[in-house]
Amino acid sequence: MTQTPLTYADAGVDIEAGNTLVERIKPLAKATTRAGVMGGIGGFGGLFDLKETPYVDPIMVSATDGVGTKLKIAQSVGKHDTIGIDLVAMCVNDLVVQGAEPLFFLDYFATGELAVEEAEQVVKGIADGCLQAGCALLGGETAEMPGMYGVGEYDLAGFSVGAVERDEVLPKAGVTGGDVLIGIASSGVHSNGFSLVRKAMERAGLSYTDAAPFEEGKTVGEALLEPTRIYVKSCLKAIEIGGVKALAHITGGGLTENIPRILPKGVVAEIDATSWQRPSIFNWLEMATNLPPEEMMKTFNMGIGMVVIVAEKDAEKVMGALEAEGESVSQIGNIVLGAEGGVRYA
Repeated sequence: MTQTPLTYADAGVDIEAGNTLVERIKPLAKATTRAGVMGGIGGFGGLFDLKETPYVDPIMVSATDGVGTKLKIAQSVGKHDTIGIDLVAMCVNDLVVQGAEPLFFLDYFATGELAVEEAEQVVKGIADGCLQAGCALLGGETAEMPGMYGVGEYDLAGFSVGAVERDEVLPKAGVTGGDVLIGIASSGVHSNGFSLVRKAMERAGLSYTDAAPFEEGKTVGEALLEPTRIYVKSCLKAIEIGGVKALAHITGGGLTENIPRILPKGVVAEIDATSWQRPSIFNWLEMATNLPPEEMMKTFNMGIGMVVIVAEKDAEKVMGALEAEGESVSQIGNIVLGAEGGVRYA
């Protein structure tokens, strides 16, 4: 008995929807073009000519990341146009802490059934993030995998490459006692700790459509989907004026775990946890989770998304440069000598 042909579409994969998405996102990617980009998206790989940039002796720096369970919130409330900013931020902020300028970005979007309008909104956010970081959206991959994801679910991953001159790689040698820690304000929870945030909401009996008890005029979903701040342009400007010894992107692990990654042996970062204004969401989370302060500091950014280490003589200059780029900054502590290393809260 002859059977009816079984097509890819019968298996749940819509190639035409994928082609439609590619056509829709081409203008988004084109808007991010910068010096070095060769061609457009749609090929087997993205091309970038490093000779078109001003670098003389560059070191290439790469970073990859995702958005974590913050995706569940975007999918629950049906808001998909900012989650791509988070994706870019998590990668490019890791590049700039090594002194690197992000050059290009690639994304991976995986779903069970491709919804073109929804996916286009996600890529719009990715393109917006690339514009904020000054890097090109060079390409990506859309994977339709029936049975792997539930209805309305998708996953995101990103990959970025940057460059820095060999003699300008961070952190620099010479971080020592007396140096100053400058904290740059976060835009909220950013993209780490959301598994705990979602559990705290569940314990408090909150839904994403409820009024946020920690941010007036917004629903819980709107407040939690505030995108991760991208620090690339402001930090590159601070590096350019001179004095930056090291940068730390405050992601999972908070201040407690991330600052030691840039410290040499024999020094301690001594932080005054009262020296900056914590966004109210962290006060609410502390109450809702009943976590002690030290655990909060190890889980969330607590209102500081990036830390800059400078010599005391350069602190005012660097803080001024960051503020001129639109950042809110605070002097949050100092480097002191100490064999135990790590972070100490004063």
